Amino acid sequence: MTAQPGPPDDDGLFDVSELLDPKALAKARAQEAARPEARRPAGSLSVARVIVDTPLPHLDRYFDYRVSADQDAQAVAGCRVKVWFHGRLLSGLIAERVETSDFGGQLLYLDSVVSAEPVLSPEVLELARAVADRYAGTLNEVAKLAIPPRRIRVEREEPPEPPDPPEREDADTGPGPWADYPDGPGFVAALREGRAARAVWNALPGPGWDDAIAVAAEAALDAGRGTVIVLPNSRDVRAVDAALTRRLGEGRHAALPADLGPTPRYRRWLSVLHGRTRVVVGSRLALLAPVRDLGLVVLWDDGDDVHVDQSAPYPHARTVLAMRAHMSGAGALFGGHTRSTDTQLLVESGWAQPLVADRATLRGRAPVIRPAGDDHELARDEAARTARLPSLALKAAREGAREGPVLFQVPRRGYLNALACAGCREPARCEACRGPLAIRDAHAVPSCGWCGRVAGRWTCSECGSPRMRAVVVGDRRTAEELGRAFPSLTVRTSGRDEVLAQVPNKPSLVVSTPGAEPVVPDGGYAAAVLLDGWALLNRPDLRASEEALRRWLNAAALVRPGGTVVVAADASVPVVQSLVRWDPAGFAERELAERRGLGFPPAVSMASITGAPEHVRELLDQIRLPESAEVLGPVPVDTRTGDDGGVTERALLRVPRGAVGELSRALKAAASARSARRDEHLVQVRVDPLQVL
Repeated sequence: MTAQPGPPDDDGLFDVSELLDPKALAKARAQEAARPEARRPAGSLSVARVIVDTPLPHLDRYFDYRVSADQDAQAVAGCRVKVWFHGRLLSGLIAERVETSDFGGQLLYLDSVVSAEPVLSPEVLELARAVADRYAGTLNEVAKLAIPPRRIRVEREEPPEPPDPPEREDADTGPGPWADYPDGPGFVAALREGRAARAVWNALPGPGWDDAIAVAAEAALDAGRGTVIVLPNSRDVRAVDAALTRRLGEGRHAALPADLGPTPRYRRWLSVLHGRTRVVVGSRLALLAPVRDLGLVVLWDDGDDVHVDQSAPYPHARTVLAMRAHMSGAGALFGGHTRSTDTQLLVESGWAQPLVADRATLRGRAPVIRPAGDDHELARDEAARTARLPSLALKAAREGAREGPVLFQVPRRGYLNALACAGCREPARCEACRGPLAIRDAHAVPSCGWCGRVAGRWTCSECGSPRMRAVVVGDRRTAEELGRAFPSLTVRTSGRDEVLAQVPNKPSLVVSTPGAEPVVPDGGYAAAVLLDGWALLNRPDLRASEEALRRWLNAAALVRPGGTVVVAADASVPVVQSLVRWDPAGFAERELAERRGLGFPPAVSMASITGAPEHVRELLDQIRLPESAEVLGPVPVDTRTGDDGGVTERALLRVPRGAVGELSRALKAAASARSARRDEHLVQVRVDPLQVL
């Protein structure tokens, strides 16, 4: 039977031997007795405070172990170790070495030192602790996000000599693309002087944003400081990687894209850890890279949901980089073709300054954007119905295809992703589990998206009609329709199954889902059509309009200056007007003001608790909420029944932004209490969740 830990001492520490069952403890003592030399403690700093690899919240603390004399040289702060813990041999990280332990009993020795490489730097350790506290998580969870898996062969390699900085002319030290922004040269000059300049950047449409990021990193490097650049996808990482190579020369930065293999990733990560590389560019995996003397953090397209890590405690790159810039006294550059309400809040709070081009420059670089309503335009042009296009969009596509490629952005991937009754328009659902029916390809029959059951003899439960109609059309069906409407042109698709990096600058049609749009080198698209605007704007999501504008502007930015962009949406909708004027800053300002009046994020902070109804309510009863907290719900969020016949519910906790730390501590304390009681009923806790509706 496992022994329970006794009461903590005044500092809340336990001796790890109290967490071992008697048999495991006897085994550990026997192993130590078989190695007499290991029983002698190190001459100085003989106690290691270890972060043990355990997911239990109530064990989120340091545990003290004795360092033996033969381990003294290798057991450095930040290295990987093995320790006996609760009857098992677990991995751990040494946080620090100290002379004595606050625990008065006998400490166990470290079982072994896995590697003398100090993979957890003091700066990253401090940041990881702050991130864990901010998101009601554990230090071990964040440390796993910060440190890549070990590769022994890489650690044994002889490190290469750092390259010499390239020789450059005085002209190369200018502002580069930042000259197009009134405050751009001043921002670069501040970075070159080592000052913590912080800006929210609305990038001009067209190419050049990658080179602007490289210039900012170069300026920080000239001041002797490092840079962390986080981008949403590997394509953007490769673009900035190439721009940094042009600016800095070969070997002076490390690229960590998401599709990089584990061995080259660890090799590049070690070069950053050892200080041979001072500039890092990558996906969110580069977020906690151990860059020395950090002088600048860069985040591109912060509204993209890929910047939220899907591993607990679910941190957002924007928040982590803002914390890192504040803790390191570094500059910050949060940029994109649009502006999120979160970065607008940074501007209004004074933490960052806006960095935008003047209207004259913008008009010279932006395409012409024209809205077209779906139903009215289709009624005016019978021939356009075959391609599901308003006549204005069809005309723009035909004219653009004479000069170059034309982009069609489709909100959904797949074929016919949602079906409804052709008579009463009731959503078509599976007779077995009530899941949504869809058609996967041109030769398939309707089937359930939940259980996969084929609905060959479906009839509507409301009106009895056996006929269906498409509600949501995917990219593959759209490509089929365009192929019939433009039989002489090549039609390419870019989406989750195959993402095209670029397409040639010649007449063709490109059908893409948002975020997968390929670039056109040397010119850009001749025109673009943004289809099914209602599918984006009618989503039951607080950020529906904000996300729609982000996707539209990212696609429109790929169109050459003076080209035509047609958006299939009602011109009277405010977000469509912001798109026509290319005014993301004005939209973010109005959207934030509305949310502030309604009490929605980011004007306030929220946390979500999701799980089975009884477990959500149980946790709510156990949380000692701040006085300013407000509980919303719980309400059902998933109608699919599980194996136990239950449903999933979610409760939202709302507090003023200044009380988010207090809320996180309350959530962590409640989770720790449940963990200490060995309550195996899990609920998901997220601070600042993206989905609040």
